[in-house]
Amino acid sequence: MSETATETPELFHPGIVAERAPDRVAIQMATSGEQMTYAELDAKANQLSQLFRAAGLERGDHIALCMENRLEFFLICWGAHYAGLYYTAISSRLTTDEVNYIVNDCGAQAFITSPYKAEQAVAIIPTTPNVKMRLAVGGPVEGHESFDDAIAGQPTEPLAGRLEAADMLYSSGTTGRPKGVKVPMPDAELGAPQPLLTLVAMLFGVSDGCVYLSPAPCYHAAPLRFCMSVHRMGGTTVVMERFDPEQALQLIQDHKVTTSQWVPTMFVRMLKLDEEVRNQYDVSSLQAAVHAAAPCPIDVKRKMIDWWGPVIHEYYAGTEGNGFCYVGSEDWLAHPGTVGRPLTGILHICDDEGNELPAGEEGGIYFESDTVFEYHNDSEKTADSRLANGWSTLGDVGKVDEDGFLYLTDRKAYMIISGGVNIYPQEAENVLTMHPDVYDVAVIGVPNEDFGEEVKAVVQPVAMPADDEAAKQLERTLIDYCKEQLADVKCPRSVDFREELPRHPTGKLYKRLLKDEYWAQAGRSI
Repeated sequence: MSETATETPELFHPGIVAERAPDRVAIQMATSGEQMTYAELDAKANQLSQLFRAAGLERGDHIALCMENRLEFFLICWGAHYAGLYYTAISSRLTTDEVNYIVNDCGAQAFITSPYKAEQAVAIIPTTPNVKMRLAVGGPVEGHESFDDAIAGQPTEPLAGRLEAADMLYSSGTTGRPKGVKVPMPDAELGAPQPLLTLVAMLFGVSDGCVYLSPAPCYHAAPLRFCMSVHRMGGTTVVMERFDPEQALQLIQDHKVTTSQWVPTMFVRMLKLDEEVRNQYDVSSLQAAVHAAAPCPIDVKRKMIDWWGPVIHEYYAGTEGNGFCYVGSEDWLAHPGTVGRPLTGILHICDDEGNELPAGEEGGIYFESDTVFEYHNDSEKTADSRLANGWSTLGDVGKVDEDGFLYLTDRKAYMIISGGVNIYPQEAENVLTMHPDVYDVAVIGVPNEDFGEEVKAVVQPVAMPADDEAAKQLERTLIDYCKEQLADVKCPRSVDFREELPRHPTGKLYKRLLKDEYWAQAGRSI
């Protein structure tokens, strides 16, 4: 080799894997058993990228997809990625109005859906005029061309000069109207190593031939990005159509899953299975079980480490990508409750005026980072997420200890102010979720004439109380249980029982919906 010659940098994307292992399974659906090999994934993604380009979509344009977890989901994302487009995956649980808003807000020129969302997909046709291509996978949808027919006539060869692309995902809307998180298009050749790929490979063992279990909705940031990182490396993604605690254990055993990602509510569901049921499944293949998205109660995590071993990993990050904190099992056991120390971004805890606070004091969590992001079409929210010096926040509150480990308190928007005392409901939720009679719980602030707000727990019990007297007894039991572990002021003064709570499939509670309901009943806003 001459002195001026340079080695070709290693690239990571499904096409590279298809060259060395064309028959390897890239996507395995958990319940239906459908599979897609790397050869199929790459060829069809190439065809879709050719279709987008033939329709006039250029690098930096937008497409949107809205469907349930299904085999074609990541094929569509890779097709958009190959074409250099922004792709917006929309929650399949949203209403017609919400889907319509996101399709228009992101500027989608193509929209891809399935019969599962046919009602909403058809309804938005007259009100999404910028969409010039509408496709349907898995069956006919009125006003939409068959996806398979549309790509069938396109070449399987890749587009020339391909560069990296990006998703543009929307916040879950737990505290208001969802906003798209937009980052600049990467100026890099398709397959160039990305920061997330380095992290998942280094921390979680995502590598060639790994088996990754994805139990959450694919449209959420973590499942979407982690599954696509697995596809870059050459692993198999086992995708659950919907989460079921026992089926998840069965899948770990049957597919010898090496890596998985969860949210704390999934841990709670698995722990509440009968011990005999839990113990009949072999989970020894797991090398990394990753969790994020919400604070995990300390008792829950201890029990998971006792059960699965020191393979539990946690991170704190957001769709915005401005920082990434991480902790493994050993460090967590030494610092119970932490979500880790920053691996990317410099962590700062600040008061409401932007002044940095010392270790041990609670404040807003900010990251000092080179990452650039904006909330699409919302300059005010973009500005509110930053201090004058450029540090940015996800809106969470927390503290760091003397060793630099971060602890989350709660989201600032969920804080309850009762008689001038700041109360973070996450503490009471963490306690109540472990009571054997509680299946799910949300703690919120509701109107109180004397104190402004008071603490209320809204509980989905394992079994609904048979009558009013049984409900009162369970209410007293849960309040007393909470008071055994927390100061009185942090505990609910009342408990309401419901058949189901409005929880996002990723594990996030739609507390805004609950709070709005109680405050509307009082005839005033917070």
